[in-house]
Amino acid sequence: MITGGQRRQGNLPAELSSFVDRVAERAALKRLLTSSRLVTVTGVGGVGKTRTVLRVAAEVQRAFPDGVWLVDLSPLAQADLVAETVAHALGLHDQSARPQTESLAEYLEFRRLLLVLDNCEHLADPCAQLAEALLRAAPALQMVATSRQPLAVPGEHVFPLLPLTVSDRGGADQGGADQGGADRGGADREPSPAIVLFAERARAASPVFALTGENQAAVARLCQGLDGVPLAIELAAVRTRALPVQQIADLLEGRFADRFALLSGGGPMAGRHESLRTAIDWSHDLCTRAESLLWSRVSVFAGDFDLEAVREVCVSDRLPGADVVRLVAGLVDKSILLCEERPAGARYRLLDTLREYGLDLLRAGREEPQLRRRHRDFYLRLAQRFDAEWCGPGQVAWYERLRRERANLMAALDFCLADPAEHQAGVELGAALRYFWFACGHPREGRRYLDRLLALEHAPSDALTKALWVSGWITMAQGDLDAAEARLAQCRPHAEARGDIEATAWVAYVAGGCAVFRGEPVRGLALAEESAALHRNGGDPATGLLVALAAQSIALVFAGEFDRNAAVTEQTWALCDEHHELWMRSYADYLRALGEMGRGDPGAAVGYGRAALRFKRQLGDVAGCAMSVDVLATAAAALGEAERAARLLGVAHRLWQSVGRPQFGSPDLVAARTRVEQQSREKAGDEGFETAYADGLTLDLTAGVDYAVGEPAPRPAEVPEQWAGWAPLTRREREVALLVAEGLTNQAIAERLVIGRRTANTHVEHILTKLDFTSRAQIAAWAAARRGTRPPPGSGASTSESRGPGEQADP
Repeated sequence: MITGGQRRQGNLPAELSSFVDRVAERAALKRLLTSSRLVTVTGVGGVGKTRTVLRVAAEVQRAFPDGVWLVDLSPLAQADLVAETVAHALGLHDQSARPQTESLAEYLEFRRLLLVLDNCEHLADPCAQLAEALLRAAPALQMVATSRQPLAVPGEHVFPLLPLTVSDRGGADQGGADQGGADRGGADREPSPAIVLFAERARAASPVFALTGENQAAVARLCQGLDGVPLAIELAAVRTRALPVQQIADLLEGRFADRFALLSGGGPMAGRHESLRTAIDWSHDLCTRAESLLWSRVSVFAGDFDLEAVREVCVSDRLPGADVVRLVAGLVDKSILLCEERPAGARYRLLDTLREYGLDLLRAGREEPQLRRRHRDFYLRLAQRFDAEWCGPGQVAWYERLRRERANLMAALDFCLADPAEHQAGVELGAALRYFWFACGHPREGRRYLDRLLALEHAPSDALTKALWVSGWITMAQGDLDAAEARLAQCRPHAEARGDIEATAWVAYVAGGCAVFRGEPVRGLALAEESAALHRNGGDPATGLLVALAAQSIALVFAGEFDRNAAVTEQTWALCDEHHELWMRSYADYLRALGEMGRGDPGAAVGYGRAALRFKRQLGDVAGCAMSVDVLATAAAALGEAERAARLLGVAHRLWQSVGRPQFGSPDLVAARTRVEQQSREKAGDEGFETAYADGLTLDLTAGVDYAVGEPAPRPAEVPEQWAGWAPLTRREREVALLVAEGLTNQAIAERLVIGRRTANTHVEHILTKLDFTSRAQIAAWAAARRGTRPPPGSGASTSESRGPGEQADP
């Protein structure tokens, strides 16, 4: 679901426990953020990098009008998904085939926000490349990264985070552990941060614990032995449930006497910070054999997980299902597992350091391949249930469920890709997630995984056939029509050889969609009708038939057969009601709104468009929301509400920016939008139109959708100066337009802006499309008017330089 106010303030999580000290470090970090655009907080595992950065981020949130955004990279294994994960955290839904970094740069270029990249060390190179690209593209962007090593990006300021001080206040305090030993006589002084942390966590573990003059020296001795590492101190504090702190300190010192033997043994986490490793070993010693086994097994989960997943993945003869709740509670009690209460139920997770330890245990027990396979099998079954039950009343619940399990689904696919014996299961999983990829807004990930899976050798199978047409469907949605048709060509022989009517019907549907998006509605209609007939006679009479009917509807609208469109949408509604299905029902509502505009009834179109929009926002279908707002803008213009139409066009443009492919590249939809703009501009005047349009641009996704469905919208923010008069071009596109006005060729533009010629070509194409221009002369005149100059003589801006089909708009 799209959430937030007029300007979302970010996605920082609530703190689950109290935050202790770090006053000086927080002040220093805030000072750095006033002068540095990238600060990387480094330090050993468990030193508190994430907690400290999140506290600072919350404290400076007001300075960033576009919010503070956390990107947790710890569950991520694939370098090529870093940009995708950042986009996902920001709520960016770019579904185009262009590079994700490019869409991120365009999205961020006018925004003032703070981006927090957490746990970068295992993906340092791709994080560095992305950070550098985004900082260059977005002048108001600031970033904070946490990593065990610097990112080595130009302009990076490295901030080493040291362990907590251990000496009492008034003693040695150099920013790290007191090397001279704890002050045993300092009970009357203010306790040091490490001692305060131990005391707070010990009270949480054992309500009877109190820091006193008698035990404070022992606490200091204990914290000193743990080098002031916060995670180590927190794990040690759990022992106060069973032992007095003096005895815990004595036991720890005995443990440290064997430190070198432990290190030479190369046990779990060998080579990590010694005190942290010792503390984790010590916590492991507290676990029963069953708790230790569960700890190792839950380490296969990426991100968080629930009890159902634990039962399905981790239970065995050695770990009975009846014991799972008790064992999970035991690990939570020992601070090994973190529990987070959410509306859908409790979710559990391991801190990254503890997950690494658990994986070492799993590998030592030679259970990793088996547990990875069981993990994959559970998520494959979940995906198959999702696929089978999608056409029904539970679509929003399924969307939310798979969104929660996204990291684990990706981990299961990564496992399949890494092992040739699992490639077939990977194809099954990738295909079963078709509605997650398409309906839930993840076509980029779907295409990336399916492309990688389909590049491998596979024996013919139903799953392979399905994966081929699903890949074609997703690729069509991205606007890469040639690649989509190539996938269909691969799929057809498989479908024919296996007599797979369902696959044949889906192939016809995707081919019809490609035809419609190429501006061939008659051919698209024939293919959609073929698809519907096949689905009625042995194919998929549920969602398959619904999408075929939707394809018929849009082809009929583009062909101008509005009464036939109305008849098809009636069929679609009846079928949706039969299955209690709402996703395709919302598309039918949208298509009926288009049809009613063709029939000259904009009032009816408003009702249908709003009905479509109300469900699409529940499903997070940003592309569907953009389509619906477009048709509502069309209706508003037809009703004489010029300023409302202009404002809705601004809302729609911001939505399409998030999607990355305005109007899906459809010539008919682009032409319809252009007509609405012209009609609204004529009635409202240039100034009135630009003001209302810019108002729409300032509304975030939620506020914009609320306004479109007729709900009260917040007062628009002040229109940013860089948008005034230049909508809908991005900053880079404005630069290119001005250079066109100067008479530069695309090659010269590329050289001036230090970009590739192909990128310059693309920018010119985007300008022509957004402004509905056909020549460089129109761009030059438009840009010159806004700059207050005329195109120079010899600019090459002749009106005869019109753009032909497929041209790169270069002289």
